[in-house]
Amino acid sequence: MKIKLDNQDSKILKQNEIYTLVDNSTLNNLVVSKTILHPTKNTTGHNHIGQEEVYHFISGEGYIRLGIKPCSTSSLSDKKYNVRSGDIVLIPDGVFHKVFNTSEIEDLVFVCVFDGSRNH
Repeated sequence: MKIKLDNQDSKILKQNEIYTLVDNSTLNNLVVSKTILHPTKNTTGHNHIGQEEVYHFISGEGYIRLGIKPCSTSSLSDKKYNVRSGDIVLIPDGVFHKVFNTSEIEDLVFVCVFDGSRNH
């Protein structure tokens, strides 16, 4: 099945001055979402106990920080990874993560895939 992460195949969950979050929940065990992070903005950051995630960066540039808050299931220390189009970041179970858009003019767009249901 081929989908588009836009209004046709998916649902906008949040849209504000920081980002637009679009989800597709067609599958039973995975959620596929797209985040459009606006210039100079960052996500609030979060973690999921019992849930792994994959972030695939589609366009723009920025960085992601992993492990910036202590988590009971994570021994990962604070790490910063620069990201741009084509980069994939694996986020282990329970690891706190936060994404930053460093551009002053371009959105940072990434697709996230995670198991189960959205809990954030």
